[in-house]
Amino acid sequence: MSGTLAPGLHVAAGRPADIAAYDGWTGRWSRLFVPSVISAAKAARGYRVLDVSTGTGEAALMMLPVIGPSGIVVGVDIAPAMVLGARDRLTNRSFCPIAADGQALPFEDHSFDAVVCQLGLQFFPDPARGLAEFHRVLRKGCYAAVCVISTPERAPMWGIFADVVSRYVPERRDLLHLSFALADAARLERMFLAAGFQNVTVERMQREDTIGSFEEYWAPIETGMGSMPQVYLSLPEAKRRLVREEVLNRLSRFESHGRLVMSVEMLVAAGTA
Repeated sequence: MSGTLAPGLHVAAGRPADIAAYDGWTGRWSRLFVPSVISAAKAARGYRVLDVSTGTGEAALMMLPVIGPSGIVVGVDIAPAMVLGARDRLTNRSFCPIAADGQALPFEDHSFDAVVCQLGLQFFPDPARGLAEFHRVLRKGCYAAVCVISTPERAPMWGIFADVVSRYVPERRDLLHLSFALADAARLERMFLAAGFQNVTVERMQREDTIGSFEEYWAPIETGMGSMPQVYLSLPEAKRRLVREEVLNRLSRFESHGRLVMSVEMLVAAGTA
């Protein structure tokens, strides 16, 4: 397979963002935590908010009613395809999508009232540098809040899949487990403090959701929307069948009347500039 995925990892090079597939693989879980991230960022009416790793605009969509018509959400993502997907999805004039690197934000110092980053920081090549940029663009006394995934066993919808695929492409194990790279709460707190944030908090949160069937769970994987699915699709067909069979067996413990009932744990960290 190719040695390098496209910027942002989630969309294959030269392909558009499949919003429905992203929603099935990531968005359905991500949105369960967005209200907590918005609350941790202390967003309010009239705020100018920066949404880093905006993806398909899930956090921005929930942020818009909070800031009202006098506020603005600037959505930044390093993957142009994701920015286009967010732009097509959110037509609100208060949303401004921009393709940019979260580690080198193209904004002046102290230019935002809040910064949020929903399930993006763990994919940064240098998360500490990203947090330093969040701090730089925040106004004094304002909050940044991020949400990252906990450990693989506490996020089985991704952890099991990553573990199974890793055995077929062990050289890609680090990439497949990148989603869980910031699961250490103490390390995350230290990173916030090192970036200059004060009043830092890190809270573990759990949410539960039900997927209609294993087929519903599996369908987004076959689209290649996401870093893990892209690695999976690079396998020969025979190995892909083996992966599917093992994931099906390991997820069976979450089955209830044909549906999959799973919980996921994430960490929500916040601090003031």
